[in-house]
Amino acid sequence: MSLFGARVTEVLGAALFAAASLLAGLAPNLEALIAARFAQGAGEALASPAALSLIALLYPEPAERAKALGIWGTISAGGLVVGVLLSGALTQLLHWRWIFGVNVPITAAVLALTPLLVRPDGPRPRSGRLDVPGAVLLTAGPLTVVHGVIERNGAVLAAGCALLVAFVAVEARTKSPLVPLAFFAHRARAVANGATVLLSAALSTTFYLLTLQLQNVLHLTPLQAGLAYLPFCGALLLGLSQVSRLIGALGLRGTALLGLGATAAGLAWLTRLPDEGSYAVDVLPGMLGVATGMGIGLVALQNAALLDVTEADAGTAAGVQRSVDQLGGSLGLAVLVGVAAAHTTPQVAGFRAAFTWALIGVAVAAAGVWALRPGRGAAADRS
Repeated sequence: MSLFGARVTEVLGAALFAAASLLAGLAPNLEALIAARFAQGAGEALASPAALSLIALLYPEPAERAKALGIWGTISAGGLVVGVLLSGALTQLLHWRWIFGVNVPITAAVLALTPLLVRPDGPRPRSGRLDVPGAVLLTAGPLTVVHGVIERNGAVLAAGCALLVAFVAVEARTKSPLVPLAFFAHRARAVANGATVLLSAALSTTFYLLTLQLQNVLHLTPLQAGLAYLPFCGALLLGLSQVSRLIGALGLRGTALLGLGATAAGLAWLTRLPDEGSYAVDVLPGMLGVATGMGIGLVALQNAALLDVTEADAGTAAGVQRSVDQLGGSLGLAVLVGVAAAHTTPQVAGFRAAFTWALIGVAVAAAGVWALRPGRGAAADRS
């Protein structure tokens, strides 16, 4: 991003995402679908941090940035609402391929509007160059770790950890590092990113397992399951709409703790899922708690992850924040869903175990945020 600029990077990412979505919808076999999904992830990895860095630079004041990120989160949640409803309707009424096809015209609109609404990038540094070894290691390391967890292969997991150690060694020596190690010396940003991993792991697990609960245990159709997520989406939007006010009243640290607490309450409710149960009593309360915590907690942590950024490191901060968000989601699906899959009789017993571990992870995240006490260099207390 530092080489090409945020606007160019966003356009490139959106174009790649659109092309990959089209290929996924037309995929003739599983291998082609996996390759297209990989390309979708690469496109999102370019576009999302670029958009986040633009927000960081356009709104440097914490209060303004909180409001801007709240709006950004609300738009993202709006996409989630539409996506949840459309996925069930398209799968049941048309075909699963349309889940990918619908992305193409939406992304085309983004490509058309970005040059009109986003100012051109400023002059780029001539001396910069791509950190190819760092990029390869940072991609291969987490992928290998997740693969090792999924396959329960200790050797593969160790290889993934070795790749991550190698990444740190390369970044410490290269002249143009992908992620300067000094970036993590900022305590509030480091804690915010670590907490995001654990919170995102819990959220991805909840979303996936509750979908299985609704369809496999409560026997809802895909369309009914999509409609069952409407209260989740409503609570998410409500939480997002209040983030800027909460940050003004409680500071970033207090708001992040409130979001993590709401998530923990929702997960605690889901740890008691009965083997049969009902949607209104056993699923909905936990769903609402997690959704509210997601809306409040993630935006507060995003704000903390962008504290004190400048034009020189805004791209790095945004890239790291989006990466840890995605990494947390991947680890949640690999580790916590793996825990759930280990219990086959009854299936809900596995769900309860996964929600318990997710709750522990969120509690650890809250403890880390709580440790950023006022008066001890914790910039996260600023509003």
